[in-house]
Amino acid sequence: MSWLTDVDDDDDDKYADFEARVRPNPKGSRARTKIRPEHSDALTARVLAVDRGRYRVLIAEGTDDERDLTTTRARELRKEAIVTGDRVDVVGDTTGDEGTLGRIVRIQPRDTVLRRSADDTDEVERVIVANADLMLIVVAAADPEPRPRLVDRYLVAAFDAGIRPILIITKTDIADPEPFLANFAGLDLTVVKSSQDAFPLAELRSLLSGNTAVAVGHSGVGKSTLVNALVPDANRATGDVNAVTGRGRHTSSSSVSYRVGTGWIIDTPGIRSFGLGHVDPDNILKSFTDLAEVAEECPRGCTHLPDAPDCAIIERVEEGRLGEFGAKRLDSLQRLLATLT
Repeated sequence: MSWLTDVDDDDDDKYADFEARVRPNPKGSRARTKIRPEHSDALTARVLAVDRGRYRVLIAEGTDDERDLTTTRARELRKEAIVTGDRVDVVGDTTGDEGTLGRIVRIQPRDTVLRRSADDTDEVERVIVANADLMLIVVAAADPEPRPRLVDRYLVAAFDAGIRPILIITKTDIADPEPFLANFAGLDLTVVKSSQDAFPLAELRSLLSGNTAVAVGHSGVGKSTLVNALVPDANRATGDVNAVTGRGRHTSSSSVSYRVGTGWIIDTPGIRSFGLGHVDPDNILKSFTDLAEVAEECPRGCTHLPDAPDCAIIERVEEGRLGEFGAKRLDSLQRLLATLT
């Protein structure tokens, strides 16, 4: 007889009232879903600073109820970069009281994004700041020596992002800046000059009015000193230039936004290299609107570099048909394009 049928009647009675234990679902009984809450009650905020998974944001900007608070990110945003300058939607405790923590649930569409890559061969981009209108490229006339090719890279990144570059040259009381500025004579570039201890603050505040500017420059050029002059309570750390290497010491460790009148300035850590592996060369040409119009007559695939055959821009310059600064603008364009190649 099978063991399945060889069961005593008494055994049936023994198990009649037995209740099997059902292992509870540790994740709850509700089925998982990809449908996320709409968070219709979320408040819009500006990201002021990022520090180890915490985000300081400003809510109700420009109103009597304006306040800043600390937030974290929602789980669904864990793979997305949230950077200084972002506009985000925040829920949770938004009182800003000490010890409270809000939660970022959405990143709003960005107007501009400033990026860089590890090097020119790396197409993986790193977002530096979002929604900047201006790039303040801070360069010292001396101590440390200015680096024209690094400035070229900043310009390429600005043009690619659709951000207006402004060149701020410091320490003009130490060295004549004109030889350095001659490298950029062909560009329609606003230049602001300052001595080591005196910035033209009225001019700078006028440029920043109603705009968000990101300040870039390698260490030791006076970038944090500029921020402290515009925002006295910023207290950004400043450092000296190493007498042996001629390089500045990194003093700013993170990007932070500061209000300047009706505008904002974002101070960034000193950057000694600026990879451009992510940049589209067509965006560089678009920034030279006069040359871009002529380039429509170029053969397909024209690089506009000195060895490019039948380049309409080169031909116009050689014929003297692009005005007094045509040759200088072409030289600037070619130098920036060569930076990418």
